[in-house]
Amino acid sequence: MLTRRTRCWRAAAAVAAGALPCLAFPAPALWWFAYVALVPWMLLLRTAPTGRRAALEGWLGGAGFIVAVHHWLLPSLHVFLLPLAALLGLLWIPWALLVRELLAGSPRPGRAGAALLLVPAGWLLSELARSWQGLGGPWGLLGASQWQVPPALRLASVGGVWLVSLLVVAVNCAVVLLLTAPGARVPAVAGVTGCAVLTGVVWLWVPRAESAGGSGTMRVAVVQPGPVADGPDSAERRFALEERLTRTLAGQPVDLVVWGESSVGADLAARPDLSRRLAALSAEVGAPLLVNVDARRPAVAGTGSGSGTGSGTGTGIGIYKSSVLVGPGGPTGDRYDKMRLVPFGEYIPARSLLGWATSVGRAAGEDRRRGAAPVLMGLPGRPDVRIGPLVCFESAFPDMSRRLTRDGAALIVAQSATSTFQNSWAPAQHASLAALRAAETGRPVVHATLTGISAVHAPGGEQIGPALSGTAREAHVYEVPLARGTTLYVRFGNWPAGLALVLLAAYCTVAGIRSLGLRKPAPEPTAPPARTARGSAARPGR
Repeated sequence: MLTRRTRCWRAAAAVAAGALPCLAFPAPALWWFAYVALVPWMLLLRTAPTGRRAALEGWLGGAGFIVAVHHWLLPSLHVFLLPLAALLGLLWIPWALLVRELLAGSPRPGRAGAALLLVPAGWLLSELARSWQGLGGPWGLLGASQWQVPPALRLASVGGVWLVSLLVVAVNCAVVLLLTAPGARVPAVAGVTGCAVLTGVVWLWVPRAESAGGSGTMRVAVVQPGPVADGPDSAERRFALEERLTRTLAGQPVDLVVWGESSVGADLAARPDLSRRLAALSAEVGAPLLVNVDARRPAVAGTGSGSGTGSGTGTGIGIYKSSVLVGPGGPTGDRYDKMRLVPFGEYIPARSLLGWATSVGRAAGEDRRRGAAPVLMGLPGRPDVRIGPLVCFESAFPDMSRRLTRDGAALIVAQSATSTFQNSWAPAQHASLAALRAAETGRPVVHATLTGISAVHAPGGEQIGPALSGTAREAHVYEVPLARGTTLYVRFGNWPAGLALVLLAAYCTVAGIRSLGLRKPAPEPTAPPARTARGSAARPGR
């Protein structure tokens, strides 16, 4: 039995150990640390005296991870972040039980080999569960910490960020075996070698995104206005600043100009003066403008994109965040309404129960409305290019950029604004996701912000040109290479998740069969020997 002091010490250590992986993400960006960041937590879990204790320390570590990776939400959610972390921390309990079951004591080679497969699978299961939008979405996936590592980006083109997470956890598991189980060093070394060989094979043999030929580039301008002081006229002042910056592009060959999220604060149908100014600006620079409208609008018939696929326009009355393409003649009719909203930031789940969150933080006072479907937009003068817009939080979802690519997008544009979290780790974490989405889809990704970090990434995930810092006030033109063909991830989707589920199901089946086999039926009682009249047992042969 653990003493009370030991229990308290282990609980505190679990929270701290769970928080350690945050150092691998931007802004610290110690990407190499991810390969050992889970080791202290796993060492603690393997020594848990009972399964109940391992479950508790898995829960506490998961909560510590959520708070550490999302600590920049504190100004918005305040203390509400703690119960949210406690809820999400429950998702690490199955992983913690696997760690204790497979790594406790001195595992033999067979159990060690199983651990190298099942422990990463268990971790991926927790990542899949919390990637559901209602639980916060796929922010802080362990594989996302490798956004600037070329071999990891190549792995992402095969199995998405999910495959990278699997390999990172497998290396952590191998390190634990090397430290604690001398008899399992052979499978541990084999596991690390296997990860290296897989990465090498992918690097050497998986084809890169192909160039789109002679016209396989386009010039995209990102307009970042930088911080604008809050006030009743802040939207108007930001619009005027974006106008001035965009005019500096006149005379330069540009195919598309991108403004950040919430760059227009009024519905263009209700403000025809803004629509005319944007049309004149498009004519002046000789390129269409992709702006983002954050405003209330009346009910409209959803028409989606005349040149794209599907209908992305919501039909109800309310506030929408919409990507709108504007040409010299005004809005082209291509509009995409944001589909996946930020919990508490743009809507409050179960508002009737959790609406009190607005009194303790910057939670949404009114729920935004959702769009109906993804939309592709055609560019005037570039019939070979269709762009797939995403809005802010949506760039965290691998399936959304994959869907746009399968529908025919040649360029993915993510419009973002991280003004609320300007001086935190959030802008760098958000910008890093563009590299992963580019590598997964084999399509260039433009991440354009108002005040965050704007960056552009090539089809392989490599950064193109300079990133614009959060305080930059600039209009910068990027030469963006286009690509054709498809990646294995776009073709087959999240197959690592399917593999992880198969491995875990097989393990549970085998464990269940073994447990049934150990429960042997009790022997039937034998009849007592016959007794004589004196009460003594009759002896045979007499």
